[in-house]
Amino acid sequence: MILAIDVGNTKIKVAVFEQDTMILKEDYTNETLLEGLKIIYKKFPKSNKTIISSVSNVSEEVFLLLKAKNNSFFLTNESKFPFENKYVTPLTLGMDRKVIVAGAVLKFPNQNCLIIDAGSCITYDFVDENKNYLGGAISPGIEMRYKALNYYTAKLPKLVIAEPDSYRGNSTNQSIHSGVVNGVVHEIEGFINDYLRENKYLTIILTGGDALFLAKRLKNPIFANSNFLLESLNLLYQYNIQ
Repeated sequence: MILAIDVGNTKIKVAVFEQDTMILKEDYTNETLLEGLKIIYKKFPKSNKTIISSVSNVSEEVFLLLKAKNNSFFLTNESKFPFENKYVTPLTLGMDRKVIVAGAVLKFPNQNCLIIDAGSCITYDFVDENKNYLGGAISPGIEMRYKALNYYTAKLPKLVIAEPDSYRGNSTNQSIHSGVVNGVVHEIEGFINDYLRENKYLTIILTGGDALFLAKRLKNPIFANSNFLLESLNLLYQYNIQ
């Protein structure tokens, strides 16, 4: 069994894989992660192979627990990835972006892939059929946009994500929902169309916490999987071990 841990900006996601099948998935915070891992290790004593991707920090207690387990593999810039990084500043490419690009290459070999991760930020990453990573884009995520409208204005309320009634908001709240949600949808569709103009054949992967919410609003055919990063970690562990 392989334990995959994704330490993100807002959540820590943990999954247990038996070969290519995810048999458990849990979300934690820094405060709940240690006890959560202890429960998982007790429930799945054979999960002694662990891969960790982190864009944030974990507590020293968690770090020591993971180090104590056999075959704990912490991803770093020196780790082996199945693509050629053509980023002008390769060391600044976030580990989460590296992982999902690796997952795209391993799951969809010899294909042009655009991976869209709709989480705290929305990231766009493109890797071509020859395994060359060519870059992408970063923009504010849905929650960040709602927060920004409230924080940087005097009177706009802080709303939670909701389906807009129409593209034409008939109230302040509906105008905010339309601006945020429809704005994100148009942004994503715009990027997809840009890439399609340059690449006749393109596999589009949508992942992240807002993936399923957005997928039903997008017109282009996509592969939507909110757990793609965790699945990519599982594939990347097998790739490195082999």
